[in-house]
Amino acid sequence: MWKDFPLFPDKATELAGQVDALYFTFLGISAFFSLLIAGLVFFFAVRYRRRSPDEVGQTEKAGMWLELTWSIIPLIILMFMFTWGAKVYIRAYRPPADAKEYFVTAKQWMWKFQHPEGQREINHLHVPMGLPIKLTMTSEDVIHSFFVPAFRVKADVLPGRYTSIWFEGEKTGTFHLFCAEYCGAEHSRMVGSITLMEPGDYEAWLAGAEKGLSVTASGEELFKAKACNTCHRPDTAAQAPILHGAFGEVVELETGKTVTIDANYVRESILNPTAKVVKGYKPLMPTYQGQLSEEEILQLISYIKSLATEPLEEATEENSSEES
Repeated sequence: MWKDFPLFPDKATELAGQVDALYFTFLGISAFFSLLIAGLVFFFAVRYRRRSPDEVGQTEKAGMWLELTWSIIPLIILMFMFTWGAKVYIRAYRPPADAKEYFVTAKQWMWKFQHPEGQREINHLHVPMGLPIKLTMTSEDVIHSFFVPAFRVKADVLPGRYTSIWFEGEKTGTFHLFCAEYCGAEHSRMVGSITLMEPGDYEAWLAGAEKGLSVTASGEELFKAKACNTCHRPDTAAQAPILHGAFGEVVELETGKTVTIDANYVRESILNPTAKVVKGYKPLMPTYQGQLSEEEILQLISYIKSLATEPLEEATEENSSEES
Protein backbone atom coordinates (compact mmCIF):
# COMPACT_ATOMS: atom_id res chain seq x y z
CA MET A 1 0.00 0.00 0.00
CA TRP A 2 2.76 2.43 0.99
CA LYS A 3 5.38 1.17 -1.46
CA ASP A 4 5.50 4.31 -3.61
CA PHE A 5 4.72 6.77 -0.83
CA PRO A 6 7.81 8.98 -0.30
CA LEU A 7 7.73 8.70 3.49
CA PHE A 8 7.94 4.92 3.25
CA PRO A 9 11.04 3.90 1.24
CA ASP A 10 11.99 0.23 0.89
CA LYS A 11 13.28 -1.56 3.95
CA ALA A 12 16.34 -3.51 2.83
CA THR A 13 18.02 -4.05 6.20
CA GLU A 14 16.99 -5.16 9.68
CA LEU A 15 18.03 -1.75 11.00
CA ALA A 16 15.45 -0.10 8.72
CA GLY A 17 12.62 -1.80 10.61
CA GLN A 18 14.06 -0.72 13.97
CA VAL A 19 14.46 2.89 12.83
CA ASP A 20 10.90 2.98 11.46
CA ALA A 21 9.46 1.54 14.67
CA LEU A 22 11.38 4.11 16.71
CA TYR A 23 10.36 6.99 14.44
CA PHE A 24 6.65 6.22 14.31
CA THR A 25 6.45 5.49 18.04
CA PHE A 26 8.05 8.86 18.83
CA LEU A 27 5.78 10.51 16.27
CA GLY A 28 2.72 8.90 17.88
CA ILE A 29 3.76 9.98 21.39
CA SER A 30 4.35 13.55 20.18
CA ALA A 31 1.03 13.65 18.34
CA PHE A 32 -0.86 12.25 21.35
CA PHE A 33 0.46 14.85 23.78
CA SER A 34 0.14 17.68 21.26
CA LEU A 35 -3.55 16.87 20.76
CA LEU A 36 -4.06 16.31 24.49
CA ILE A 37 -2.55 19.69 25.42
CA ALA A 38 -4.42 21.51 22.63
CA GLY A 39 -7.66 19.84 23.71
CA LEU A 40 -7.16 20.73 27.38
CA VAL A 41 -6.34 24.34 26.49
CA PHE A 42 -9.59 24.59 24.53
CA PHE A 43 -11.59 22.81 27.26
CA PHE A 44 -10.27 25.00 30.08
CA ALA A 45 -10.74 28.15 28.00
CA VAL A 46 -14.43 27.30 27.60
CA ARG A 47 -15.06 25.73 31.00
CA TYR A 48 -13.46 28.48 33.06
CA ARG A 49 -14.22 31.49 30.90
CA ARG A 50 -15.34 34.72 32.54
CA ARG A 51 -19.13 34.81 32.33
CA SER A 52 -19.86 38.35 33.68
CA PRO A 53 -17.89 41.58 34.17
CA ASP A 54 -18.18 41.25 37.95
CA GLU A 55 -16.82 37.74 38.10
CA VAL A 56 -13.35 37.53 39.69
CA GLY A 57 -11.15 34.48 39.55
CA GLN A 58 -9.99 32.66 42.68
CA THR A 59 -6.44 31.53 43.37
CA GLU A 60 -6.12 27.76 43.69
CA LYS A 61 -3.16 25.80 44.95
CA ALA A 62 -2.42 22.58 43.09
CA GLY A 63 -2.01 19.47 45.21
CA MET A 64 1.36 17.75 45.60
CA TRP A 65 0.00 14.62 43.87
CA LEU A 66 -0.72 16.64 40.73
CA GLU A 67 2.78 18.15 40.71
CA LEU A 68 4.31 14.67 41.08
CA THR A 69 2.06 13.19 38.41
CA TRP A 70 2.95 15.65 35.66
CA SER A 71 6.65 15.40 36.58
CA ILE A 72 7.06 11.64 37.01
CA ILE A 73 5.00 10.46 34.03
CA PRO A 74 6.87 12.63 31.46
CA LEU A 75 10.18 11.55 33.04
CA ILE A 76 9.30 7.87 32.60
CA ILE A 77 8.21 8.44 29.00
CA LEU A 78 11.35 10.42 28.14
CA MET A 79 13.65 7.86 29.77
CA PHE A 80 11.93 5.13 27.73
CA MET A 81 12.44 7.16 24.54
CA PHE A 82 16.07 7.89 25.38
CA THR A 83 16.92 4.27 26.19
CA TRP A 84 15.30 2.92 23.04
CA GLY A 85 16.86 5.63 20.87
CA ALA A 86 20.34 5.05 22.36
CA LYS A 87 20.03 1.31 21.76
CA VAL A 88 19.19 1.80 18.07
CA TYR A 89 21.90 4.45 17.69
CA ILE A 90 24.59 2.21 19.19
CA ARG A 91 23.55 -0.65 16.94
CA ALA A 92 23.58 1.63 13.88
CA TYR A 93 27.09 2.95 14.46
CA ARG A 94 28.92 -0.04 15.94
CA PRO A 95 29.87 -2.47 13.16
CA PRO A 96 30.38 -6.11 14.12
CA ALA A 97 33.98 -7.27 14.45
CA ASP A 98 33.57 -9.62 11.47
CA ALA A 99 32.15 -6.96 9.12
CA LYS A 100 33.62 -6.95 5.62
CA GLU A 101 35.29 -3.58 5.03
CA TYR A 102 34.86 -1.54 1.85
CA PHE A 103 36.43 1.85 1.21
CA VAL A 104 34.58 4.95 -0.01
CA THR A 105 36.17 8.16 -1.27
CA ALA A 106 33.85 11.08 -2.00
CA LYS A 107 34.77 13.71 -4.55
CA GLN A 108 32.84 16.45 -6.33
CA TRP A 109 30.69 14.93 -7.73
CA MET A 110 31.09 11.17 -7.47
CA TRP A 111 31.42 8.25 -5.09
CA LYS A 112 34.50 6.03 -5.54
CA PHE A 113 34.35 2.53 -4.05
CA GLN A 114 37.07 -0.05 -3.57
CA HIS A 115 36.38 -3.67 -2.69
CA PRO A 116 38.74 -5.46 -0.29
CA GLU A 117 39.55 -7.85 -3.16
CA GLY A 118 40.72 -4.94 -5.33
CA GLN A 119 37.76 -4.21 -7.63
CA ARG A 120 36.85 -0.55 -8.05
CA GLU A 121 33.52 1.07 -8.86
CA ILE A 122 32.26 4.62 -9.35
CA ASN A 123 28.78 5.65 -8.16
CA HIS A 124 27.66 2.04 -7.89
CA LEU A 125 28.57 -0.62 -5.33
CA HIS A 126 27.86 -4.35 -5.39
CA VAL A 127 27.82 -6.13 -2.01
CA PRO A 128 26.64 -9.54 -0.78
CA MET A 129 23.37 -9.88 1.11
CA GLY A 130 23.29 -11.41 4.57
CA LEU A 131 26.79 -10.29 5.56
CA PRO A 132 27.68 -7.25 7.69
CA ILE A 133 29.26 -4.60 5.45
CA LYS A 134 31.38 -1.78 6.89
CA LEU A 135 32.08 1.33 4.81
CA THR A 136 35.14 3.39 5.78
CA MET A 137 34.71 6.81 4.18
CA THR A 138 36.60 10.03 3.57
CA SER A 139 36.40 13.02 1.23
CA GLU A 140 38.96 14.48 -1.15
CA ASP A 141 37.51 18.00 -1.11
CA VAL A 142 34.44 19.20 0.84
CA ILE A 143 31.91 17.76 3.28
CA HIS A 144 29.57 15.21 1.74
CA SER A 145 26.96 12.97 3.36
CA PHE A 146 26.39 9.30 2.53
CA PHE A 147 22.67 8.48 2.68
CA VAL A 148 20.88 5.29 1.63
CA PRO A 149 17.17 5.66 2.54
CA ALA A 150 16.36 1.96 2.12
CA PHE A 151 19.07 1.06 4.65
CA ARG A 152 18.20 3.95 7.03
CA VAL A 153 21.91 4.80 7.27
CA LYS A 154 23.43 8.25 6.93
CA ALA A 155 26.81 9.69 7.89
CA ASP A 156 28.80 12.79 7.01
CA VAL A 157 31.90 12.17 4.88
CA LEU A 158 34.57 14.63 5.94
CA PRO A 159 37.88 15.73 4.43
CA GLY A 160 40.83 14.98 6.66
CA ARG A 161 39.28 12.19 8.73
CA TYR A 162 37.47 8.87 8.51
CA THR A 163 33.88 8.06 9.34
CA SER A 164 32.16 4.72 8.98
CA ILE A 165 28.75 3.14 8.77
CA TRP A 166 27.61 -0.43 8.41
CA PHE A 167 24.60 -2.40 7.25
CA GLU A 168 23.50 -5.96 6.63
CA GLY A 169 21.20 -6.40 3.67
CA GLU A 170 18.22 -8.73 3.89
CA LYS A 171 16.62 -8.00 0.52
CA THR A 172 18.18 -8.21 -2.93
CA GLY A 173 17.84 -5.28 -5.30
CA THR A 174 19.36 -1.95 -6.24
CA PHE A 175 18.84 0.96 -3.87
CA HIS A 176 19.41 4.70 -4.25
CA LEU A 177 22.42 6.46 -2.76
CA PHE A 178 22.34 10.23 -2.23
CA CYS A 179 24.65 12.96 -1.00
CA ALA A 180 22.62 14.61 1.76
CA GLU A 181 24.95 17.59 2.26
CA TYR A 182 25.06 20.48 -0.22
CA CYS A 183 28.54 20.15 -1.73
CA GLY A 184 28.61 22.54 -4.67
CA ALA A 185 26.96 23.62 -7.89
CA GLU A 186 26.37 20.08 -9.15
CA HIS A 187 25.36 18.57 -5.81
CA SER A 188 22.20 17.09 -7.39
CA ARG A 189 24.36 14.93 -9.66
CA MET A 190 26.10 13.22 -6.76
CA VAL A 191 23.90 10.17 -6.72
CA GLY A 192 24.59 6.47 -6.97
CA SER A 193 23.25 3.08 -6.00
CA ILE A 194 24.05 -0.02 -3.98
CA THR A 195 23.13 -3.48 -5.26
CA LEU A 196 22.53 -6.24 -2.73
CA MET A 197 23.19 -9.66 -4.25
CA GLU A 198 22.93 -13.26 -3.16
CA PRO A 199 26.39 -14.41 -1.99
CA GLY A 200 26.73 -16.80 -4.92
CA ASP A 201 25.76 -14.11 -7.43
CA TYR A 202 28.18 -11.70 -5.78
CA GLU A 203 31.05 -14.17 -6.11
CA ALA A 204 30.17 -14.62 -9.79
CA TRP A 205 30.13 -10.85 -10.24
CA LEU A 206 33.54 -10.58 -8.55
CA ALA A 207 34.97 -13.22 -10.85
CA GLY A 208 33.80 -11.30 -13.91
CA ALA A 209 34.81 -7.82 -12.71
CA GLU A 210 38.16 -6.29 -13.53
CA LYS A 211 40.41 -7.09 -10.61
CA GLY A 212 43.58 -5.42 -9.39
CA LEU A 213 45.59 -5.96 -6.25
CA SER A 214 43.64 -6.17 -3.03
CA VAL A 215 43.55 -3.07 -0.86
CA THR A 216 46.00 -4.63 1.61
CA ALA A 217 48.37 -5.85 -1.12
CA SER A 218 48.34 -2.41 -2.77
CA GLY A 219 49.17 -0.89 0.61
CA GLU A 220 52.07 -3.29 1.09
CA GLU A 221 53.54 -2.36 -2.31
CA LEU A 222 53.12 1.33 -1.53
CA PHE A 223 54.71 0.81 1.89
CA LYS A 224 57.82 -0.56 0.20
CA ALA A 225 57.78 1.91 -2.71
CA LYS A 226 57.79 4.87 -0.32
CA ALA A 227 60.58 3.19 1.71
CA CYS A 228 58.44 3.13 4.85
CA ASN A 229 59.92 -0.29 5.71
CA THR A 230 63.43 1.18 6.11
CA CYS A 231 62.41 3.00 9.29
CA HIS A 232 59.37 1.06 10.49
CA ARG A 233 61.42 -2.13 10.87
CA PRO A 234 60.09 -5.00 12.98
CA ASP A 235 63.30 -5.21 15.03
CA THR A 236 65.33 -3.32 17.63
CA ALA A 237 67.11 -1.27 14.95
CA ALA A 238 63.89 0.53 14.05
CA GLN A 239 64.10 4.32 13.92
CA ALA A 240 60.31 4.61 13.99
CA PRO A 241 57.56 2.82 15.94
CA ILE A 242 57.16 -0.88 15.17
CA LEU A 243 53.87 -1.32 13.36
CA HIS A 244 53.42 -5.08 13.75
CA GLY A 245 50.69 -5.61 16.33
CA ALA A 246 50.39 -1.85 16.93
CA PHE A 247 47.03 -1.06 15.28
CA GLY A 248 44.37 -0.61 17.95
CA GLU A 249 46.90 -0.24 20.76
CA VAL A 250 47.24 2.77 23.07
CA VAL A 251 50.69 4.42 23.00
CA GLU A 252 52.30 7.24 24.97
CA LEU A 253 53.42 10.39 23.17
CA GLU A 254 56.40 12.66 23.82
CA THR A 255 53.98 15.13 25.43
CA GLY A 256 52.97 12.53 28.02
CA LYS A 257 49.50 12.12 26.54
CA THR A 258 48.23 8.84 25.10
CA VAL A 259 46.58 8.07 21.79
CA THR A 260 44.96 5.03 20.19
CA ILE A 261 46.56 3.93 16.94
CA ASP A 262 43.53 3.93 14.65
CA ALA A 263 42.84 4.95 11.06
CA ASN A 264 42.59 8.67 11.85
CA TYR A 265 45.86 8.62 13.80
CA VAL A 266 47.72 6.78 11.04
CA ARG A 267 46.40 9.23 8.45
CA GLU A 268 47.51 12.20 10.52
CA SER A 269 50.94 10.64 11.05
CA ILE A 270 51.40 10.16 7.29
CA LEU A 271 50.46 13.74 6.40
CA ASN A 272 51.68 15.55 9.54
CA PRO A 273 54.17 13.21 11.22
CA THR A 274 55.36 15.69 13.85
CA ALA A 275 51.86 16.29 15.25
CA LYS A 276 51.88 13.32 17.65
CA VAL A 277 55.29 11.69 18.06
CA VAL A 278 55.46 8.41 19.96
CA LYS A 279 57.61 8.53 23.09
CA GLY A 280 61.13 7.26 22.59
CA TYR A 281 61.38 8.22 18.91
CA LYS A 282 62.66 11.32 17.16
CA PRO A 283 60.51 13.27 14.65
CA LEU A 284 62.47 12.06 11.61
CA MET A 285 59.61 11.10 9.32
CA PRO A 286 58.99 13.44 6.33
CA THR A 287 55.49 14.51 5.40
CA TYR A 288 53.69 12.85 2.49
CA GLN A 289 51.23 15.70 2.10
CA GLY A 290 50.45 16.08 -1.60
CA GLN A 291 52.32 12.87 -2.50
CA LEU A 292 49.56 10.39 -1.73
CA SER A 293 45.92 10.33 -2.79
CA GLU A 294 43.16 9.54 -0.30
CA GLU A 295 42.80 6.09 -1.85
CA GLU A 296 46.52 5.39 -1.40
CA ILE A 297 46.35 6.48 2.23
CA LEU A 298 43.45 4.07 2.75
CA GLN A 299 45.55 1.30 1.19
CA LEU A 300 48.43 2.03 3.55
CA ILE A 301 46.08 2.01 6.53
CA SER A 302 44.62 -1.33 5.42
CA TYR A 303 48.13 -2.81 5.22
CA ILE A 304 49.15 -1.43 8.61
CA LYS A 305 45.94 -2.81 10.07
CA SER A 306 46.80 -6.24 8.66
CA LEU A 307 50.13 -6.15 10.53
CA ALA A 308 48.20 -6.28 13.80
CA THR A 309 47.63 -10.00 13.22
CA GLU A 310 51.12 -10.82 11.93
CA PRO A 311 53.44 -12.30 14.58
CA LEU A 312 56.47 -10.08 15.19
CA GLU A 313 58.87 -13.05 15.03
CA GLU A 314 57.78 -13.93 11.48
CA ALA A 315 58.00 -10.32 10.40
CA THR A 316 61.54 -10.04 11.80
CA GLU A 317 62.65 -13.18 9.96
CA GLU A 318 61.07 -11.93 6.72
CA ASN A 319 62.80 -8.55 7.08
CA SER A 320 66.15 -10.24 7.69
CA SER A 321 65.78 -12.48 4.62
CA GLU A 322 64.95 -9.45 2.43
CA GLU A 323 68.10 -7.65 3.60
CA SER A 324 70.30 -10.68 2.96
